Amino acid sequence: MSHIPADLKYTREHEWLRIEGDEAVVGITYHAQDQLGEVVFVDLPRVGESFERDSEFATIESVKAVSEGYMPVSATVIAINQDLEGNPEQVNDDPYGNGWLVRIKIENTSEINALLDAAAYQKFITEE
Repeated sequence: MSHIPADLKYTREHEWLRIEGDEAVVGITYHAQDQLGEVVFVDLPRVGESFERDSEFATIESVKAVSEGYMPVSATVIAINQDLEGNPEQVNDDPYGNGWLVRIKIENTSEINALLDAAAYQKFITEE
């Protein structure tokens, strides 16, 4: 469980959500970045864009693959991690810290209930 912080919520598509009131920070999990390999480019949405839950909001390119990021809850983007433009490897180096992707305003907080807690995410990736 060392790479699965207990205070976050998770999706089956390997995004994490750090809830801060009616806002949240979104990134990809340690497991996701580990599977991708060295991240070389991250394409993030514009501030002000809105997304439905489970819709594609980002593209993460690594030396091995291109992967999409899916929005964990319906939300509007209120900030993006501009540091990733010049330092996409932060997604690998610190996926739960400096490697965050977007800050969002949650539109429907009840959708959080559908997300996995750390124990459920650990079980999910173990069985995957």
